[in-house]
Amino acid sequence: MLRPLLAAAVVLSLAGGSAQAARCGGDFNTFVATMAQEAQAAGVSASVTSAALSGVTPDPAVLAFDRRQRYTFNKTFEQYVSTRVGPGRINGGRALLQRHAALLSRVEQKFGVPRYILVAIWGLESDFGKGDIGKMPVVRTLATLAHDCRRTDLFQGELLAALKIVQRGDLPLRDLVGAFAGEIGQTQFLPSSYIKYGVDFDGDGHVDLRHSIPDVLASTANLLHVSGFKMGQPYSEGTPNFEAMREWNRAVVYRKTIGYFADRLMGQ
Repeated sequence: MLRPLLAAAVVLSLAGGSAQAARCGGDFNTFVATMAQEAQAAGVSASVTSAALSGVTPDPAVLAFDRRQRYTFNKTFEQYVSTRVGPGRINGGRALLQRHAALLSRVEQKFGVPRYILVAIWGLESDFGKGDIGKMPVVRTLATLAHDCRRTDLFQGELLAALKIVQRGDLPLRDLVGAFAGEIGQTQFLPSSYIKYGVDFDGDGHVDLRHSIPDVLASTANLLHVSGFKMGQPYSEGTPNFEAMREWNRAVVYRKTIGYFADRLMGQ
């Protein structure tokens, strides 16, 4: 699956080379040592970089998955939605709408994004946090992808952002685990999105997108709000809200599935 901002960032990374891109390939340990120096120059402590990067090795499974990713959305909308939105997931989403009604009201009031869209994304990305949100060490995953020369600028930036999540104290290193492109948490944020849009909505001083439902829903709403999503406006294909959801996922079939799921949650 193309995760939040991943596809857009890919376009930017392919727009031109940089000093970072020139360092891809070659000896992996040398590459990692250079990234540690860059992280420290960006304000990450030596203790964090050492703990995160010492002994890290490339993961061949990550590269294999990355090369298969482009085939994920080679389905029609009807084929795709039939595998993602069924009666069980709809009923589960409706139950959570009731359970978290007060929280969702506060999120709606602050960010202007309807609860049905948020719960639909939550359900699609991780089955409302009950599904697989990834168990792979994010630092190893991103170091592997950054060392690979296909999209090195993108993933070097994501690796630095992941280290900043630890530096900020949002997640301890042992809890910095995710999916095959380094996505983290119940709505699968890339680290750069975690840093940019993450919201501490439960007030504990940390942005925890793995365990805190208030943080998960508020951060998801914040991303859409910043991208221009407007409460009370339609979100079908061709609308401004549909375009705003492009910042979440560029695939048309995925955005249509979000809208379809939201409509089912409303009983439409």
